[in-house]
Amino acid sequence: MPYDGARRTPSGGSPGTRDAVQVGLVTPWQGPAGMFGLSCRMCAELAVAEINLDGGLLGRPVELHHVDGGADPGAVALEVQRLVRTNQVDAVVGWHISAVRRRLAPRIAAQVPYVYTALYEGGERTPGVLLTGETPANQLGPALEWMRTELGVRRWAVVGDDYVWPRASAAEAARWARAHDVPIVDEVYVPLGTRDFGPALRTLARGGADGVLVLLVGEDAVHFNRAFAAAGLDRWQTRLSTLMDETMLLASGERATRSLYSAAGYFEDLTTTDALEFGGRFAERFGATAPVPSSLGESCYEGMNLYAQLVRDAGTTGREEVLAVSEQVRFGGARGEVTLRRSHVVQDVYIARAQGVHFEVIARLSSGIRES
Repeated sequence: MPYDGARRTPSGGSPGTRDAVQVGLVTPWQGPAGMFGLSCRMCAELAVAEINLDGGLLGRPVELHHVDGGADPGAVALEVQRLVRTNQVDAVVGWHISAVRRRLAPRIAAQVPYVYTALYEGGERTPGVLLTGETPANQLGPALEWMRTELGVRRWAVVGDDYVWPRASAAEAARWARAHDVPIVDEVYVPLGTRDFGPALRTLARGGADGVLVLLVGEDAVHFNRAFAAAGLDRWQTRLSTLMDETMLLASGERATRSLYSAAGYFEDLTTTDALEFGGRFAERFGATAPVPSSLGESCYEGMNLYAQLVRDAGTTGREEVLAVSEQVRFGGARGEVTLRRSHVVQDVYIARAQGVHFEVIARLSSGIRES
């Protein structure tokens, strides 16, 4: 009988059966991004169940070893490094913020494959790191262009958390803006975990931007959305985020999502055949009341499937052999069949408009990555 389902081994706990392929899954359980954690884990567990139902990897079941990626980045890096050094995991996969990835990559990527599934700021070149998320080249730039041509947004402000992903993404936005003679009139950065956006809102009200690029994570964006709408700024300023999923819409509330747009490689309401089939399998496994498999959660499904296909193609879990086949790998998921190019997944990106607490996908923005 095929092995079915992922064994849940807590961070710091004893490993599962070592004849299994062990994958360290690093997802947030706390902090501003903690609201994504359950969806991330469920999507990864769905991928594992499907892989194991199909015979596992090289005849071995796959098991997940869960690590809290929402803890202090240094602590996360030390925990995962310990798992790698003690041979408890064969690979690391997960959605977590760039501050965690930057601490993890130099510690583990020379020993095991590291599949990073989050959208991020671009530029990661550490050997052994494979990236399935969107980057500004195929997400942010095309979204800004769409907002300019379709909605007439021509003056931008930026509100972001104060760490590498928002600041580097804002720098990419600034380069796009200079090339298209579009001013960015304000940039405001706040600490992760901010709840009071009063000063930021006053800056936005004075600046005269007609578009606000929101580069806030999870609960920070939820609190910003509520305050933004309560201040009435949603009547005349359009918001765009490259990190805004259905979980965040639901937490923000219907009154706080007017004139809000998001760009991503997957949305729950995406109507491609692959996305619909994935949604059906997710609902069948977890039930109608489960958290939605948003773009952030679904990215962990993509990451697990990428790792699985690499092992199948390589015929081993060895790092060097897995990386050797990475540039030829093709794998399928909710985003359709995709490939890797220079360690980044080539994928379609869509723009969606918030309709209450759901997204309506309205256009495909781009296909493939163009960063060097």
